[in-house]
Amino acid sequence: MEETNYITEEKKHALQEELKHLKTFKRKEILESLEAAKALGDLSENAEYHQAREDQGKTEDRINQIEYMLQSSVVVKKHQSSKVEIGTTVVVNKEGIKDHVTYSIVGAEEADMTANKISNKSPLGEALFGKKKGDTVSIKTPKGLAKYTLIDIQ
Repeated sequence: MEETNYITEEKKHALQEELKHLKTFKRKEILESLEAAKALGDLSENAEYHQAREDQGKTEDRINQIEYMLQSSVVVKKHQSSKVEIGTTVVVNKEGIKDHVTYSIVGAEEADMTANKISNKSPLGEALFGKKKGDTVSIKTPKGLAKYTLIDIQ
């Protein structure tokens, strides 16, 4: 059984833009590189040709990957809820740390710790999923057990 992938409206838009760029600009650029490399002669020892073919393969793989994500993902909007789910923003407090931390709960494709976006599949995201304000969760970390209290859900 396949897992459901979740993306936000912003991620959907970014994927659509990337797909448009790859299908128009990048494909054309690679074809021009291939033509230029072919003009150099012997293809068996032509590094430019082999590089262009490799770039072409990577680009087509990425196009297929994006098309699959757009086709198979469920788009979630940022929303308010009484429990933690994809599209909510949570404020947590880690035991032993004074400051609260705010995280957006997103699908795996969008996870980005530098932007405080955690996946519902990450250890913390999974532990928080479905919890309500005031709940405490524990997760195993390399440094031992870490306890988080859910301060707010936005």
